[in-house]
Amino acid sequence: MSDWRPGAAPARMARARLLAGLRAFFAARGVLEVETPVLGRGAPQDPMLESWEAQAPDGARGFLQTSPEYPMKRLLADGAPDIYQIARVFRAGESGPRHNPEFTLLEWYRHGLDHRALAREVVALIADQAGLSPEWRAPRGCEEIAYAELFQSALGVDPLAADVAALERVAAAHGLTVGGELDRDGWLDALISLVIAPGFPPDRLTILHDYPESQAVLARPCAERPGYAARFELYWGDLELANGYHELTDPEVFRQRRARDIALRRARGQPLPPVDRYLEAALESGLPDCAGVALGVDRLLMQLLGVSRIDQVVDFPWSRA
Repeated sequence: MSDWRPGAAPARMARARLLAGLRAFFAARGVLEVETPVLGRGAPQDPMLESWEAQAPDGARGFLQTSPEYPMKRLLADGAPDIYQIARVFRAGESGPRHNPEFTLLEWYRHGLDHRALAREVVALIADQAGLSPEWRAPRGCEEIAYAELFQSALGVDPLAADVAALERVAAAHGLTVGGELDRDGWLDALISLVIAPGFPPDRLTILHDYPESQAVLARPCAERPGYAARFELYWGDLELANGYHELTDPEVFRQRRARDIALRRARGQPLPPVDRYLEAALESGLPDCAGVALGVDRLLMQLLGVSRIDQVVDFPWSRA
């Protein structure tokens, strides 16, 4: 007989406390809570994401959101103030000890901030939530480091200058072998997640900022670092918690990157969902200067409670949903 029981009873009250604490954090700062659709007519073309498709009995198609980013930016382009959302999101092909295909994402946008300032607000939010219970873990300090400097110090390699062969040699020197062929960004991602991040102190936050522009997604080019983009990721130990940008506002650059992503998806044989034309129109209308970030709520709860598997904080993971 299949096990019908929910599986995260010890974390249930902690989740409720965390959700209330997140809302209190933003209420104290005057950030408006919003809601956007879970189901959309288009989907991101980012090759690192795969959307779940939904089909109605009448044949109409839609796509479950991988994040609320696109409609939230439409709100900003329409004049919304600082906003946040606690959303249920879906990503195909993401299952494992730290991944569930349906998860809770906190996303927020701040007018007039860049990615470095917003990253520091993420640190403040984590510290604030850790203080909600004396039984919860709190990070001990935070280090900020640029992507290029991290690769130089950890691996002795320039991430922009190194080609695929050079990165493969670096990986082999550190005992890393990967099945199948990877492109340059694939090797950079593998080196970050499998070689560099495991060395981050488990009780420390690490802000990694200014990513290669080939990994910019919707971050603007970094003015002070040619070839890089105004993007950051935040880790607690080796676990990535948040990904943020000083947001791209140029619709022409957006179209160029989208065309590049579509070409890459086509070359890899990935599905090609319909593009979201509404975001393009919102950028044409004018997105204000702002920074945005998405933070995994389930992963944050894992770290606060000191557990290692996402099914310890999710009552109904996909295997028993």
